Formats: sequence, C-alpha cells, structure tokens
Amino acid sequence: MISANNVTLRIGKKALFEDVNIKFTEGNCYGLIGANGAGKSTFLKILSGQLDTTNGDIVITPGQRLSVLEQDHFKYDEFPVLDTVIMGNQRLYDIMKEKDAIYAKEDFSDEDGVRAAELEAEFAEMDGWEAESNAATLLNGLGIDTDKHYSLMKDMDGNDKVKILLARALFGNPDILLLDEPTNHLDLDAIAWLEEFLINFENTVIVVSHDRYFLNKVCTHTCDIDYGKIQLYAGNYDFWYESSQLLIKQMKEANKKKEEKIKELQEFISRFSANASKSKQATSRKRALEKIEIDEIKPSSRKYPYIDFRPEREIGNEVLFVDGISKTINGVKVLDKVSFNVGHDDKIAFVGGNELAKTTLFQILAGELEPDEGTYKWGVTTSQAYFPKDNTKEFSNDYNITEWLTGYSPIKDVTYVRGFLGRMLFAGEDGVKKVKVLSGGEKVRCMLSKMMISGANCLIFDEPTNHLDMESISALNTGMIKFSGVILFACRDHQCVETTANRIIEILPNGSIIDKITTYDEYLESDEMARKRTIYTKTEDDED
Repeated sequence: MISANNVTLRIGKKALFEDVNIKFTEGNCYGLIGANGAGKSTFLKILSGQLDTTNGDIVITPGQRLSVLEQDHFKYDEFPVLDTVIMGNQRLYDIMKEKDAIYAKEDFSDEDGVRAAELEAEFAEMDGWEAESNAATLLNGLGIDTDKHYSLMKDMDGNDKVKILLARALFGNPDILLLDEPTNHLDLDAIAWLEEFLINFENTVIVVSHDRYFLNKVCTHTCDIDYGKIQLYAGNYDFWYESSQLLIKQMKEANKKKEEKIKELQEFISRFSANASKSKQATSRKRALEKIEIDEIKPSSRKYPYIDFRPEREIGNEVLFVDGISKTINGVKVLDKVSFNVGHDDKIAFVGGNELAKTTLFQILAGELEPDEGTYKWGVTTSQAYFPKDNTKEFSNDYNITEWLTGYSPIKDVTYVRGFLGRMLFAGEDGVKKVKVLSGGEKVRCMLSKMMISGANCLIFDEPTNHLDMESISALNTGMIKFSGVILFACRDHQCVETTANRIIEILPNGSIIDKITTYDEYLESDEMARKRTIYTKTEDDED
C-alpha cells in the first residue's frame, strides 16, 4: 500500500496540490486523470520520492518494492537490453553482478565462499534463476525480438527503448507500479499485451494515460485531479465521467431548489417583517435563510477544443486507386505490391507494428515521396489534407501562429483565421506566439487547424493523437466520426480507431496487406491468427 497524507506542493506562490489525502491499495489499478498542467506527472514524482512535498508525507508499507517507468531514454545506453530489464529489480541485479565478480576471482578465499553462499541463497529466494527468461518473456510480449536482447541500449531505436524501459518497470513483480504514459509510442499490439498484463497484475498500479480505452480496460479506480484536489472514484474512466457529470447535475438541481427556497423566504420576510402579528414568523424565516448555503460548483479546469472538418466539395464515387505500390527504405522493402481502392464512404484505419510502412504509404499518397513501383490516382472530385507524424519542417520558420495559418487559408483574413485558432484554444495573445517555440501539443493543434481550414474532403492522419491531452483526443475523435468525407489514418488510440474506422488495412512485416471491411474490434476477434502472422505472401488467387 502507498498513501499520501496531507500532501501539499507549492511552486512559488501557487499551490499545485493542497492537503491531499489518498490511499492506493493492493490489487487495484488507479488511473490518474486531469487536464494538462493539473500535476499528474508531478504527483507520480511525489509518490516515487523524486520530488519533495512542501507539507505532508508519502507512506509505503515497509518492505514493499516500488517500480517506476523511467523517462530518460539515454540513461542505460551502455547496458545490454536484457541487463536493463533485470535492473528493474536493482537488488537482484546487484546480487548477480557481485556473484559474477566473486566467481571470477583467481584467489577465491573462504570468506568469498561464505559470501557467495549467502548471495546464492538470496538469489534463489528472489527467483534469480528465472530472471533472464522472465525478462525475455516481457520483451517478447512487447514486441522486442529475441535477437535484440543482447544488443546495447544505444543501438535501439526510440520506440524499442520505450518498450524496454516499460519491461524494466514491470520486471520482478513490484509491489507498487507507477506508470507515466506507458502507451506512448507503443503500437496497438503492444498496448493490447500491456492491458492483459495489468489486468492480471495482483499488486498496486497507478497509471497516467491519455488513452481512454486503455484506462477503461485496466483501471479499477479513477483519481481525478482538478483545482489542486484529488477525487477518488471506484470504477474506470467512463464510470468517472458519468459519475462526475451526475454529481454536477445533482449539485445544480440542489442549488436550484435552494435558490427557490431563498426567494420564497425573502418574499415572506419582505412582506411581513413590518407586520407585528407575523414578526415572529419573519424572524424564524430570517434564521432559516441564514442557514441555507449555495454549493460552489467550480467549472472544470479541462478545456475542450472544437474540431469540425467541413469539406467544401462533395466527394464523388471515384476516390483513390492504388495499384502495386512498392517501396524500399534503407535496404528493407516496407511496401510490397500494395493495391487497394477507396470508396466515398470509407474511413480506413491502417494498423500493424510496422510504423515506417504506414508513414511511407501516407507520404506517397500525399505526394511527398515517390514509389519504387506501382501507381496511385486520386479522383477528380477529391482534395486532400495530410497530417504527418513528424511536423518539424512545418514549424521551422519565424512566423507567429496567425501568420502561419493564414499561409494555408483560402481566405486571407485575420478574423477568419483567428476563428479557427480560437476553436483550437489559441485565444488572445496566443495568436502572436512564434510557431517555433510551441509545445508538441500546441503544434498538433495548429496542424488540426490547418486541416480544418483546408476544406479538404479526403483526410490523411499519421498518428494525430501523439502529444494531445485526453480532452483534445476526445474532440478529435468526435470530429473524425462526424466528418462526411474519406479518412485514411493510423492511430495508437484504440477508441479512436474503433469508433471511426469502417475498414481495416493491416500492413504486415513483409510489406503486404490484409484488407477487411469491418470495425477494429471485430477485426481483432475474427482475424486473430492472421493478425499474428509473421510472413504473408500474396498468391495469384489472393489478388484475384
């Protein structure tokens, strides 16, 4: 068990948390939610001891081991992958290294023998003999192939490092597990594996995530951070939302009844306070009036953008024809004779672990990259808007936000442009902020403004939910569902894929595809075996 007792944290004059009291108990998974800047990551740092409180303290049951998902992707660059994972249980790793050093001695003494025996006993008690196989199981489950387990961390790419550090946090059955955005940079398969792991995990988990589906799947409780307080709800994210909305509704209804009662008492007092025969009753009502307190209902600190993609032109029947597209990147064929046609009602989610393949295909369809083989053709009634995964070049200039968006607007009117920025929560002086200093989330909101102002009827999104908070993801999800045109997209947010897509195209490791008209959840259930294939070769029959 871990608990916060009267915890207050002040940063300058501002109190980020004020007198927080909360217990996290064994066998439960707690989702920590709140608007950007509410202090979710900060609270995890307080719980882990990385950050001191201004007042109050954190109490952990004696003897329990706490494990944290590391955020520094370069910290273990000089260590092998397998060692990095085992270091998740530092005591076990230290024993392994001390044993190896003793056995490597040429002048092995009696004292060394005694020490080695002590270490062997502790090692066995900690299931040390299973350490490497347990670490390998975690890595394989997250999609790190066995041939990478003995490579150095510095040789891993960014997404693999994220998975390895996650395996490190999960290793050794910690008593308390703190996870800050564990689904970031994970593909949908790895997220599904993590969900099952946490569902079956029997100790205490506290997790911060912007993935609503993930929180619904794994959380037994929800902790809502708002205005420096943490309110605990029993239930997952959807239950929290329904409960919080119901609570606000009940408070408003109670306040309405109180206001009606206040009005009634005030009218009586006004009418009869000067009447001697009614003076007693008037005095009694004055006392009753003084006791009535209207509940303060603070508006949530959460802010929801308004995302609405409106095509200027209705799309025709001929949308997109892709015929035999192949592409090799750095000697690896990521797309192999990919063919498909897109209909005017299609919202297609591109899935699979090969992110480079999806990005490459989108770059080709957006006209930013040439295929090695094959062709594609957009219909004459179509217009396209593209959201790239890497938007760095879009913001490598000295424009302010208003100037930047005006450059993409068909109407060069500042008021018109600011209307789109306002929908994306850029108000007032935000319009003159330089684009090169924007945060990751602000850049994404700018890109979504660009998509909206384009009036395109075919939208291509490559991981649009990266860097967004939960409120913005929810707004984007709604905008994609409502959009009347065609969408081609890749997204790590399960709920966004499930509620938006009516067709799934999975790009397999060898660059070929599986194409199904179905929802994502139905696809996972009906094509589980096909989805897990490591080799898929199209035959002539397949193409027919």
